[in-house]
Amino acid sequence: MTTSKFVPKVVFHPGVTLAEKLKEMNMSIKEFALRVSKPEKTIHAVIKGDSSVTSDMSVAFESVTNIPAHFWLNKQRNYDEYKARLRRETVMKEACAWSKNFSYSQMAELGWVASYKETHEKAKALMSFFQISSVKAWEDYYLNQKLKVAFRISLSNTKDPYALSAWLRQGEIQASLQSVEEYDESKLKKVLPVLKTLMCQQPVSFASKAKEILAESGVKLLYTPCLSRAYVSGSTRWIKGYPCIQISGYNKRYDIFWFTLFHEIGHILLHGKKDIFLERDSYSEDEQKKETEANRFSSNILLQPEEEREIIENGNFSLDVIKDYAMKFNTHPSVIAGRLLHNKIISSARAKEMIVPIDLFKD
Repeated sequence: MTTSKFVPKVVFHPGVTLAEKLKEMNMSIKEFALRVSKPEKTIHAVIKGDSSVTSDMSVAFESVTNIPAHFWLNKQRNYDEYKARLRRETVMKEACAWSKNFSYSQMAELGWVASYKETHEKAKALMSFFQISSVKAWEDYYLNQKLKVAFRISLSNTKDPYALSAWLRQGEIQASLQSVEEYDESKLKKVLPVLKTLMCQQPVSFASKAKEILAESGVKLLYTPCLSRAYVSGSTRWIKGYPCIQISGYNKRYDIFWFTLFHEIGHILLHGKKDIFLERDSYSEDEQKKETEANRFSSNILLQPEEEREIIENGNFSLDVIKDYAMKFNTHPSVIAGRLLHNKIISSARAKEMIVPIDLFKD
C-alpha cells in the first residue's frame, strides 16, 4: 500500500535556527561572520531568509555552532522544497482556472487525455498533454511566439486558441508515433499524379492509401478529429525535420478532403519551414498571399481553369454529364460539383446528389 508523503504546513528557513543559536551562544552576527569567514551581510541575509545556506557555509557553521553540517543542509533542502510546493500550489490554481477553457470531456472521449472529474486532476492531465509546467509556458508557446526561432505560431487572434492548441498538440503526438522516409521534395512532386489517380478511383481505403503514398516521400499525414469550437479543415507545419499535414475531416465531404490535402501540399512545396499554416478567421497580408497561392495550387491540380470554363459554358450540370467531364479531365464528380457550388453556378440541392459524403473517423 502506498502512502502520500507528509508535507508540513510550515517549514522555517535555517536562518531562524541560526538566529536562535547565536542568541543561545550570546554571539553577535558580526562576531559569527568573522568566525565563519563570511561577509556580515551574507549572514544577515541568511538570518532574514533572503539567502540560502550553502554546503561551504554548513561546514563553517558546524565548526562554530557544533551543529552538524548535514543539519543545516537538511534544513535548507526542506525549506526549499516547502517553498517550491507553495509556488506549485499557485501554479496549479492558475492551471485549474485555465483548464476550464478546454473541452476536456471531449478530449477524454477521443482518448487524448485520461477521464477525470476533479478540476485539479484535469489541470495536471492537460499540463502533461501539452508537456508544460505552467499556464505561462502554454501562453508563451501558443500565443506569444516565444519559439519563433524554430517556427512561428500565434493563436491569439483565433476564436478558440484553447481548442486549436489541443488539436495541434494531438497532431504533434501523432506525428511522433509515425515513421516515414526522409523528406524528398522531388518524390513529393512525383506522387502528385498518383494521389490524383487515387482520388479519381475513390477506393474505400483512400485515406490510408494517401497516408502511405505521402509517407514514401517523407510527408506525415495525420488525421485528427476537430474539437467543438475549433472547426478547422487542416494545417501544415514542419515537426522535427518532417513536413506534417494534419486534417480534421470535419466537413465530411470527399471534394473538400482532397482540396485540403493538395492545399496543404502546396504550402510544403511553395512556402517556408518556419510557418505553421492553419485555417483561421483572418490573415496578415503575407499570410493571405500564401493561402491564395496554396488555394490556386490545389485548384489547378483538381480542375484546371480552362476545364472549369468548358463545363460552365456547356451549361448542362446533370449527374451523367458531370461524370463524363470527370472522366475526360481525370478528376472526380465531387470535385466538379464542389467547384460549381463554391462558385454559385449550381444550387446546394443539385450539388448534393454529386458530392460524396465521407467520415474519416467512422468505425
